[in-house]
Amino acid sequence: MANDRDAPAENFKRALTLAMKTIAQEPELTCSFGAEHPGITDKRARLPQVTRDATASDLAVTRGLSDAMAMRLANHSTSVHSRYLPQGQQARTVYEAIEQARVEALGARAMPGMATNLNAMLDKRFDEKVTGPLHKREDAPLEDALALMVRERLTGEAPPDSAKKLVDLWRPWIEEKASEKLDSLDDCIHDQIAFSRLSRDLLARLEMSDELGDDPDDAEDNDDDTDDDAEGEQEQTETGQEDAETSASEDMEQGEADQDETMEDAMEMDGSEDMDDMQGEEEPDGDQPWRPELPFASMSNDKFYQVYTNQFDETVEADELCDPEELTRLRNYLDKQLASLQGVVARLANRMQRRLMAQQNRSWDFDLEEGILDAARLYRVVIDPMSALSFKVEQDTQFRDTVVTLLLDNSGSMRGRPITVAATCADILARTLERCGVKVEILGFTTRAWKGGQAREKWLADGKPAMPGRLNDLRHIIYKSADQPWRRARRNLGLMMREGLLKENIDGEALIWAHNRLLARPEQRRIMMVISDGAPVDDSTLSVNSGNYLEKHLRQVIADIENRSPVELIAIGIGHDVTRYYQRAVTIVDAEELGGAMTEKLAELFEERAVAPPPTSRGGGRLRKAG
Repeated sequence: MANDRDAPAENFKRALTLAMKTIAQEPELTCSFGAEHPGITDKRARLPQVTRDATASDLAVTRGLSDAMAMRLANHSTSVHSRYLPQGQQARTVYEAIEQARVEALGARAMPGMATNLNAMLDKRFDEKVTGPLHKREDAPLEDALALMVRERLTGEAPPDSAKKLVDLWRPWIEEKASEKLDSLDDCIHDQIAFSRLSRDLLARLEMSDELGDDPDDAEDNDDDTDDDAEGEQEQTETGQEDAETSASEDMEQGEADQDETMEDAMEMDGSEDMDDMQGEEEPDGDQPWRPELPFASMSNDKFYQVYTNQFDETVEADELCDPEELTRLRNYLDKQLASLQGVVARLANRMQRRLMAQQNRSWDFDLEEGILDAARLYRVVIDPMSALSFKVEQDTQFRDTVVTLLLDNSGSMRGRPITVAATCADILARTLERCGVKVEILGFTTRAWKGGQAREKWLADGKPAMPGRLNDLRHIIYKSADQPWRRARRNLGLMMREGLLKENIDGEALIWAHNRLLARPEQRRIMMVISDGAPVDDSTLSVNSGNYLEKHLRQVIADIENRSPVELIAIGIGHDVTRYYQRAVTIVDAEELGGAMTEKLAELFEERAVAPPPTSRGGGRLRKAG
């Protein structure tokens, strides 16, 4: 009977999946339906769960989400998008919203049914997003207002009723600044390159030109000129093969131009400007004291990344943020939420335990004068009671001399299923590794407030100095210290279920904090695993500094740890590509994959090599926080 009752929902899912494949022209596309946030990664789409009790409105919203994803697959080029993507965080967000409005408008213009579905999706989105009165522009996201105005220009559809106030707050300013550019968007809706160029012009009109970065078209022209000169010289030298050389050089020009663009982008993201500053200071002033270049004492870090004030930051034990009764209740809630997942992760953890135990290779020293009586040599005691060589001692294994830190992103974007799964996986892994003799520390990082706390208030009181640096109050949470038994810390992980705990994430300083805690440990092998679902974001900091301020600092900290520290760093991204930051990393699509990824990466790390003490020359550096 259960199958008969669920048949309509299953039929709908199959039909929706087939429609998505057809629209996207992607036969290998797969769809999953569940409680996860809707989205698409590569060829895997995540949509809301569909039940037999779903209303017509619910189904229309789900169809709208699937249509938006399918149109993006069919009409969006990732390479073109990345090429014109601005550098600043706000400009990137607006640029992304405009591009999504373009691909959705293409579907709405071509298919009236899809237009209805997309309208239902937008109605639902802004009904949930706009929950309170909007009185000023600062209360209304610019990217939402601009995307709805672009949609209005491209399709003629007015904004949803729930979003009209949001758009009206921004409309006079946007129309005054960029009405001409908005009117031109319709002419290039089918050409993503032209549309991307026009989008950058639009952002410049909206006073975001400082966040755009270099014009990719200008960079390509410069590369082409250089290649043309080289081609001319080659033709003069080798005149006998003019046609062949010309053809080959044209192909080479395009490849070199693309490569140069990629290199330039990578250098900009990795702080090439700071490297130039350091090169200009290679000859220190004779009056300045000489400082040895210890690990993590780079001058560029001090100059580039600043902290306006750290007097309001806190490092706190989990049980200090919640009373014991509530902590127990939250832990019970966590256990109930993931009763089914716990068994799966536990089986993975047990498999990892067997793999780790097999590597310990226990061995004994025999024929000793003291230790444990060797049963295999009892005959000696009978034959010669005075024999002193009848004992054995187990050799110490370096495997046990290991500590693992799990650093969990406690930002607001982890709310819901991801943070619940992360807490449970950390809990089970801590128990498993403890059984293997490996000490585990579980840490979390977030901020004390949204959009700046007391640090921002102090900055405002001080007259808003320019480029203040990090402008929020950090909150670093210790859920379980390395020396604390798992049974005493188990309840603390329930704190992640507390409403209001998860706010913003400043990853770079969190890595410094966790790294320096590891360096203070006596173990010979130190491993840090970072679990995150996005790039660092703090609105108060990014609104008064460059758009990539926090991301640039994160890259610098990761490079320091990976290249100059005895700590072994690995990362797992939930729906977020962390492989562009970390050398040893894996990205997963669904939070349910986290348990398998964590156990597999840790097991691989232990299997890579026999445990050996790190080089003595690398063991003394602590990562310094700027400020």
